[in-house]
Amino acid sequence: MSNQVQFPNDENGELLADMAKAGIDLSQLHVIDFFILFEQKPDAEKFEIEIAKDDLAPKTQLQKCSETGVWEVITSIKMVPDHTLLGQMEQYFESFANPLNGYGDGWGIMAEE
Repeated sequence: MSNQVQFPNDENGELLADMAKAGIDLSQLHVIDFFILFEQKPDAEKFEIEIAKDDLAPKTQLQKCSETGVWEVITSIKMVPDHTLLGQMEQYFESFANPLNGYGDGWGIMAEE
């Protein structure tokens, strides 16, 4: 009998399954970075200002991707990486980003040092 956790068959589910296989304890709090992309810096700056007002997203960082030239707002949240909650957070951030011509580009957990 396997005690392997089953994850939904989608992009978030695959990422969570890979993390579990790598030995990451998904029942613990982790700092999760959500990536929101913008073609124009003013749009990214407006998003960063708006999302920083939200208690859910206390830490944001704006940077330009050296490879693509796209502006990226990274919003870091300490949370348990739950499949449903991750999807809800992605939708929440996109509800702010989409009117500013931004779009979500996934999430990740930084490797522990």
